[in-house]
Amino acid sequence: MQIRNYSPRTIKTYVSMIVGLSLFYKTSPDNLSTQQLKDYLHYRIQQEHVSPSTINQCIGAWRLLQVDILKRDWEEFKIKRPKTEKKLPVVLSRQEALRLINAPSNLKHIAILTLTYATGLRRGEVLNLKFEHIDADRNQILVVAGKGGKQRMVPISNSVLELLRAYYKKYRPEKYLFEGMKSGNSYSETSFEKIVKMATIKAGIKKSVSPHTLRHSFASHMLEKGLNLKKLQLMMGHSTMQTTAIYLHVTNTDTALIPDLAISESNKELQW
Repeated sequence: MQIRNYSPRTIKTYVSMIVGLSLFYKTSPDNLSTQQLKDYLHYRIQQEHVSPSTINQCIGAWRLLQVDILKRDWEEFKIKRPKTEKKLPVVLSRQEALRLINAPSNLKHIAILTLTYATGLRRGEVLNLKFEHIDADRNQILVVAGKGGKQRMVPISNSVLELLRAYYKKYRPEKYLFEGMKSGNSYSETSFEKIVKMATIKAGIKKSVSPHTLRHSFASHMLEKGLNLKKLQLMMGHSTMQTTAIYLHVTNTDTALIPDLAISESNKELQW
């Protein structure tokens, strides 16, 4: 998987899926049959109430094991994937988004939330950013750790650049833009999620919010601002227009154009 440039998150998920299957039957996974996998998946659906996406991930891991590792014919071990629900993404209003990114008192937390919302980057893309990826003269960020190993350029406003400069002067990260307790190590996904959860509570937002919600909100608000779908697709790093088009269902096209983010000199908060 590393040779194929799978993301660390995907590798961790696939390995855990096969480990869980192996532990369930207390045997090596290469000894298991397709029927045993089906029984295992049925058990997880009935007893653990896992989602169709989790079942899909398990089948993906199973296919990789059988075809790529064990060199077996997939037709002998093939399992049909379940139909997945086409849920609309959770999107914050502009006011909710601003309340959330202004909620923390910690400058690092404000910076990571603001950057995520203001650029629409994925969680992993934010955590893998380095200062050399930021072209301040051209107001752009080079995303090198994009999904599928694809690179792209994403615009960044002067106000967000100012915030990042202030953050850098205070924390002086060595390698990654956002680092954990140990210098040179990137900020963890778990810590990022905790920041979002705490900010959500402090901001009084009742919706289920995750780091990806900020990305969804960015996309919706950019469409409300008048950005065309093709340009948004390129900014988001989507392979197809169909993926980007989902935001048309959650965008309030009657909303007036959104002004740029600006930092208030009086309280250093981001405002519209």
